[in-house]
Amino acid sequence: MPVNQETLGGIPLQRIVEVFEAECSSYVSLHPRSLALAGHGIAGFYQGVPMHWMRDWSMPFPFLVESAHGAVLHDVDGNEYADFCLGDTGAMLGHSPPPVVEAIERQAGRGLTCMLPTEDAIAVGRLLEERFGLPHWQVATTATDANRFALRVARAVTGRPKILVFNGCYHGTVDETFVRLVDGCAVNRSGLLGQVADLTQLARVVEFNDLAALRAALAHDDVACVIAEPVMTNSCMVLPEPGFHAELRRLTREAGTLLLIDETHTISTGPGGYTRAHGLEPDLFVVGKPVAGGVPASVWGFTDEVAQRLNAVRSQTPPGHSGMGTTLSANALSLAAMRATLEHLMTAEAYAHMESLAGTLAAGLQAVVGQYGLAWHVVRVGARVEFICAPGPLRNGTAAEAAHAPALEQALHLALLNRGCLIAPFHNMMLVSPATTARQVESLCMAFEAAVASLALGRFDVP
Repeated sequence: MPVNQETLGGIPLQRIVEVFEAECSSYVSLHPRSLALAGHGIAGFYQGVPMHWMRDWSMPFPFLVESAHGAVLHDVDGNEYADFCLGDTGAMLGHSPPPVVEAIERQAGRGLTCMLPTEDAIAVGRLLEERFGLPHWQVATTATDANRFALRVARAVTGRPKILVFNGCYHGTVDETFVRLVDGCAVNRSGLLGQVADLTQLARVVEFNDLAALRAALAHDDVACVIAEPVMTNSCMVLPEPGFHAELRRLTREAGTLLLIDETHTISTGPGGYTRAHGLEPDLFVVGKPVAGGVPASVWGFTDEVAQRLNAVRSQTPPGHSGMGTTLSANALSLAAMRATLEHLMTAEAYAHMESLAGTLAAGLQAVVGQYGLAWHVVRVGARVEFICAPGPLRNGTAAEAAHAPALEQALHLALLNRGCLIAPFHNMMLVSPATTARQVESLCMAFEAAVASLALGRFDVP
């Protein structure tokens, strides 16, 4: 990334500051009611918000949402936004999609949670196997939970203590995954609060796309499971190099190590995720966020072989808590919403629409980058698109971390928001939903051009 004392991403630092300050002033003027109600913090909440990462947006203070439908948000100030954040993937299939709303209304009068299966569970079990290709499934509440439970199973059936992660990964708040490579050595990720254990004792970490390092790490014969997104998306996006996944699968099998594919973000690829689209063969599989149409839920699945080995372990284990499952997991409401999502929303037709518009969006953004001669690039996996303020493609987590340009990205995000387009606060992620329109994509490309022009030329066009 072209960074020195004067520029960031090829943009003068002073201009970035000026654009951000101008956009902040515009934001304040556009949100008087949000400012009055919540601009100084919502009483009763730590840092004034229900969840601390709500402070991570680039805006001076969060606006209050009045409604969200399809791919549109309205705030209490009467502003409308084309929503390309979509709840950071949780609403990837649109806000309040009618089949899910109908399922929620139907189940609401019949009980929300009872620790027993409903008739919806019969349909969901069949749909999961058909959709993702694995025969055994469990339901959790978040992808963090699902990953944690799947890793526990991997350790149980292999008798091995460690997992392997790729540098720069994010798999929810699973402790062992919070390790990073610094000067070739594994260290605890900086910024962790209350961390008392040395997580490097539980995990090995290598760079994505580095097959030699992967082979060497697996040679210790102590890795129970490799956990991986098929495309790294929780940093600046990193695509797998040709042949990487085939060799990852071959090496893990050769080492007696299980492979867990976490599709919580890459479910944007297609109805069966990146795994089905590219013929991957994981032992364990996780997907969360959008799988119940916005109702908190996740699923994790595994092969017959893993099930047989798990049965053998459980038969020799005294009865008691397995360390897997929470009271509200697989509740009746989430199962009803999941059935509606799998049956009616995650369809081939919906993904074809998403794929087409995402391709249009990626091309439009890249055209703007080229128009202003910036050394940036745009990358896409299915319906998920990111612009990255650095040359590409990126090869691994270290390169992805170095490609971040926080102050520049903050100014861009706020400029887009002030022009009616909301993208995710983390990285530069944009999602196209089945409800997204061509007009919304065009609006985002136009807003991006206006924001880039302000930064590249000092041509301030603040709404």
